[in-house]
Amino acid sequence: MDFPQNLKKEIENVANREKSITLQRFFKTKKGQYGEGDIFLGITVPESRKIAKKYSNLSLEEIKILLESKIHEERLIGLLILVNNYEKNVETRKEIFDFYIDNAKFINNWDLVDQTADKIAGRFLFDFGKDYSIYKGLLKKLAESDNLWERRIAIISTFYFIKNNQFQETLKIAEILMKDEHDLIQKAVGWMLREIGKRDLRILENFLKYNYKSMPRTMLRYAVEKFSEDKRQSYLKGEI
Repeated sequence: MDFPQNLKKEIENVANREKSITLQRFFKTKKGQYGEGDIFLGITVPESRKIAKKYSNLSLEEIKILLESKIHEERLIGLLILVNNYEKNVETRKEIFDFYIDNAKFINNWDLVDQTADKIAGRFLFDFGKDYSIYKGLLKKLAESDNLWERRIAIISTFYFIKNNQFQETLKIAEILMKDEHDLIQKAVGWMLREIGKRDLRILENFLKYNYKSMPRTMLRYAVEKFSEDKRQSYLKGEI
């Protein structure tokens, strides 16, 4: 199956060379960096959302072509179509979820994960995970993956649980990722812990009580970002 030509033309029409250069730097695309080889056209997220909405009727086979693209924005548009369709079509949610997980290797930059993981993977597991034994332990499996992006999908997926005031899934995944050496995982875990604290500070502080001294500093810094300055410094200095 070929790339949808009308979509290809629309994408090319909104490409911006100057923005592409900025994005190439911002998303660390040089050799040895986390986004090595990723190609940007300089299309903004609002523009990508607009295109995704217009092409929401693409089949999963056509979306797979987008996900397999070396161009970042084409993968993003494909993923945004999945998010839109997941929201609209209750009867296809399992199919979309399975497709998302099966193609996780193409969700290979932090923004692609952050725009989609909680809205598809997290939402499905929250709503239906207990109904399917095959998905038991899926987030744990992703968190233990050698693949950076699968690990980020694991923790960001739990954001949907957090939004529904269920925090144990996040805490379990955070414990698995506690010693992760990649700063993109440390930041993501710290961010999710901070989100728990916004909703229930007692739970966050109880988690930190047992873990903050062994947490990577980046993770801790993100987790305590909203604390008062005195309390934040006490945690960062190990004086709690």
